[in-house]
Amino acid sequence: MRRNQVRCSELVTKPHHPAHKRVENGMKRAYIAISSALALTLALALPALAPATLTEVGVIGETTPATKPSCPTSPCLAVSRTTGFQVKVGTSTNILSAPREGTIVAWTISLGKPSASQIKFFNTNEGGASTAAISVLRPQKTPNLTYQLIAQSPVMKLEKYFGKTVQFPLASTINVKKGDVIALTVPSWAPALALGFENTTSWRASRPKKECTSTSNQTAQTQVGTNIQYYCLYRTARLTYSATLISTP
Repeated sequence: MRRNQVRCSELVTKPHHPAHKRVENGMKRAYIAISSALALTLALALPALAPATLTEVGVIGETTPATKPSCPTSPCLAVSRTTGFQVKVGTSTNILSAPREGTIVAWTISLGKPSASQIKFFNTNEGGASTAAISVLRPQKTPNLTYQLIAQSPVMKLEKYFGKTVQFPLASTINVKKGDVIALTVPSWAPALALGFENTTSWRASRPKKECTSTSNQTAQTQVGTNIQYYCLYRTARLTYSATLISTP
């Protein structure tokens, strides 16, 4: 396999200074469809007679190109050693911000299917086997682009789900406030990056200002209560995850 077939990280996307400020049908169906067992569990968990609102935070309409993780095609790129969230997809903004106060009860991720050699490359160079979790971030007033980690789900192993869209119900749900950001935390690597969008599509990562083009250091935000500046902005790519929010108006 040619070297460029196993290029890692998000470097195909272009990091920009903060001042510069599309879903595959199967993926969309998987996002929207929650199992009847889970739905029943959620209903029983809500206060009696309280009307519930179910929202899939991070899901928008079909995009052009389709939101499909890149691997195993070339380049096969992955999210590596960082925490990140989508800022824009075309004209859609703040798609990973909680629209109202409520509870996160599950999260969903669509994964590419890297080849055996690609998996070996990532495992060797990006901190081991593929894993990810979701995090709840709260924007801070200062300094600019700073977010506090409020809560985080358990870290899940992803390799057996490669090539699929999988939903992880949370044994312990996570409370969120309106405006909290649902981010994807990747301590190692995850083939959850869709490519080929216009510059109007972008996401941010918890990397220091001078490390936007590097994945050699661990930058995932994992300690609850810490504040980190999400300086690095990457254009033309989309993170392929969402979270299920249930709330009572």
